[in-house]
Amino acid sequence: MLEKAFTAEAVAEALDIIRTEFPLALWETCYVTILSTAFAFLLGLPLGVMLVAGEPGGVRPLPKWIMATLNGIINLLRSVPFLILMIMLIPMTRAIVGTAVGTMASVVPLVVAAAPFVARLVESSLREVSPNIIEAAQSMGASPIQIICKVMLPESFPSLLSAATIAITTILGYSAMSGIIGGGGLGKMAINYGYYRYRYLVMFLAVVLLVLMVQIFQTVGTRLATRLDKRLKKE
Repeated sequence: MLEKAFTAEAVAEALDIIRTEFPLALWETCYVTILSTAFAFLLGLPLGVMLVAGEPGGVRPLPKWIMATLNGIINLLRSVPFLILMIMLIPMTRAIVGTAVGTMASVVPLVVAAAPFVARLVESSLREVSPNIIEAAQSMGASPIQIICKVMLPESFPSLLSAATIAITTILGYSAMSGIIGGGGLGKMAINYGYYRYRYLVMFLAVVLLVLMVQIFQTVGTRLATRLDKRLKKE
């Protein structure tokens, strides 16, 4: 069967699909990935800040039951496989965007799956901030919100940028799986042509494009984080 995938007829068909359908699929993948990452950080960043600032000894300790509930919800969402989560969220997706199928519909499960992941990444980044810097800000009379916004977040920005790179590449991988429930993009192309129609060459090319996108996002994010890291500049 693999031999038929590289016949002259199969190659011609694949080239025609690349010319007519791949540009839209590539755009849909980029659009969904970037939009989902933005919303995931919009939700995950405050959660990550709460996990650090709200713990005992943090700049703004919160009641133990709130922290326990927050950690429990984050751990619960992170433990559910994305494919199962997509199916479970179909009613919620339909209520928010009006449909459970399509490119926009895939954004909802992507955000729900990625936000807890982002929260843990943000938590890890904020814990890298030196306690001495925070103590110095407290001794100068800075309020908790000032310490968070003017000390913790700026000091951890390079690490947060690295976290964003990890998040966007992870969401890109998730977006490919959303093709199973009708989500658009390269994932849908790979499933529709590679799995259902046995057009393995098209599936292979879709996977190659996904790999290239991951490499591009990872390279750009890593270089930006390295350039903005003050510790590396001092060395």
